[in-house]
Amino acid sequence: MADKSSQLIVDALRRAVANPDGMPLHSSKRAAGLFAANAGARQVAQRCKDEGLLRVVRSQTSGKSVQEICAVSEKGLSYLLSEISPKQVLEELVHTLEAREVQVAELIAAARQWQAGLDTLQATVQKVLLELQKPGQALALQAAAPGPGPSRNGSETWITRAIAYLKDWQDTGQSSDCPLPDLYRQVQGTTADLTIGRFHDGLRRLHDQQKIYLHPWTGPLYEIPEPPYALLIGHEIVYYVSLRNNERTVPCQLPLRNDR
Repeated sequence: MADKSSQLIVDALRRAVANPDGMPLHSSKRAAGLFAANAGARQVAQRCKDEGLLRVVRSQTSGKSVQEICAVSEKGLSYLLSEISPKQVLEELVHTLEAREVQVAELIAAARQWQAGLDTLQATVQKVLLELQKPGQALALQAAAPGPGPSRNGSETWITRAIAYLKDWQDTGQSSDCPLPDLYRQVQGTTADLTIGRFHDGLRRLHDQQKIYLHPWTGPLYEIPEPPYALLIGHEIVYYVSLRNNERTVPCQLPLRNDR
């Protein structure tokens, strides 16, 4: 009986050495363990814990029971090396290391494939966003959008309304800059033929005249709430606007915003 229990301990410690992150103390239908789940093996497993050959690294739920995850201790490793040849232990460790290296290489290759797929998806989203910037697309979206009939007040009336709305936005102490969709909906009824494309052209003029700041969208492109209203300037996708304070000497630019 002593020889059988000793062999169970040696076998369990060998498995524990090869799995330094821990293994279930007892085998189950879902996972292999250091010991079988019968009564005799449970007694030997308890002895290993009592004598400090194994240490519990964590516990996890398996069905309705709680399973202990154990790893070899320094005392357990010393015991194992006293029972079997250190060369044999080393050979088993090298074999385990080689197997782990293969697994890590496979994971790295899979991660690179996922990253390449993500990069392709982001590039496609950007192409679709740029397509929506074309005047024809913007005009079609504008024609399909519901809203009250526009008045005949002249092509530049909306700019005056936009400046006034941004001033009100600023005076009310808004904590963030005005999103372009909100501004467009405020001014679209002031001019009969105001399309998203003409709206963007007017914003570019106001930006060039240093009357407004245009702020870029800094999050993932696929999270833009209403892509047709985003404005492309240089390499920036602009989605927010604020009124420029002419008393300041800050040069007109597209400041990066990290609070989006």
